[in-house]
Amino acid sequence: SFHSAKELRGRAESLPSGPRWKSQVIQTLHPTKSPAVLYWRDPLECIATIFNHPLFRNCLDYTSRKEYSTTQRHSRIYTEWMTGDHAWEMQVSLPRGATLLGTILSSDKTCITALSGDRVAHPLLISLANIYMTTRLKSSSNAFLLTALLPVTKFVHKNKRMRGVLQDRLVHNCLNIVLEPLKLAARNGVMMSDPMGRSRYCFTMLASYIADTPEAMMLACVGGKTSPVTIAMYKQFGDPFQHEPRTRAKTLEQLKIVRSRACPDDLEAFFREAQKFRLNGVDEPFWWDWLLAEPSRFFTPESLHHIHKEFWDHDAQWIILAVGKSEIDFRFSIIQPTTGYRHFHTG
Repeated sequence: SFHSAKELRGRAESLPSGPRWKSQVIQTLHPTKSPAVLYWRDPLECIATIFNHPLFRNCLDYTSRKEYSTTQRHSRIYTEWMTGDHAWEMQVSLPRGATLLGTILSSDKTCITALSGDRVAHPLLISLANIYMTTRLKSSSNAFLLTALLPVTKFVHKNKRMRGVLQDRLVHNCLNIVLEPLKLAARNGVMMSDPMGRSRYCFTMLASYIADTPEAMMLACVGGKTSPVTIAMYKQFGDPFQHEPRTRAKTLEQLKIVRSRACPDDLEAFFREAQKFRLNGVDEPFWWDWLLAEPSRFFTPESLHHIHKEFWDHDAQWIILAVGKSEIDFRFSIIQPTTGYRHFHTG
């Protein structure tokens, strides 16, 4: 027990602290209206904090696996990330007995003031794909940790398009700085303690990056109206076949050609050459040296824009146009009510 507020605070401060925050002023070649300050925590410490959290002791997968519906192995069952082909291929490339830690990243530029101040934050969150998704998706589980606040800085340049390119380059540069410990751990491995106190030889591979479509295009280094995961552009989005994936090797090869034609410091010339390959002018993607990081695989659908809005803006509108609003309302109204689900009795 405690007898004063001072004693309570002393005991609180004696508890183990989480990863410490750092700050760094990012030097830019072009002038900015305000200093570009990056606030961040060591992502490896954040991963270690999540990995050895006692609340996750029964909610973690340590080994990739393949599950089948029958002993004949005719039909695969996909549940957690560790049951998928991506995790299996990563596990095969690791040393025997090593533990694969699938790193999940998520970022989204967010306005923190309404109609005043023009204050914008760009948080970067981190989690583990090894945690069961039913646990990870609960906000009360605190399975996602804030690991960085990326600078949102306005550049001084006469060309508005070039200001956007400079901001994109700044984001990739900051991600390079923040995620460097994870890249080293992915190449060399690192010892970590699991929730049961056992030491494991862990490799931090990039499993998923959750972002909306504009941010995914920026992170994939592609221009507007271009798929971040395939080589398709907007004129080909309606094609009845799947286009080739936009692999890391393909994007880096295109960037190599662009660099041979224009210097990255010559912003406008580099951007003109990059546009010929439908790239956005970023000269060094943050994922270029991350082992086994494939943009075509780690960009995963984001629930709000890629599922809910896609259904309402496209699928639902097509159905309403095909059968009519009154028919849709009638069919919703005759659905049998189910406990736990909303019933639209008037359509």
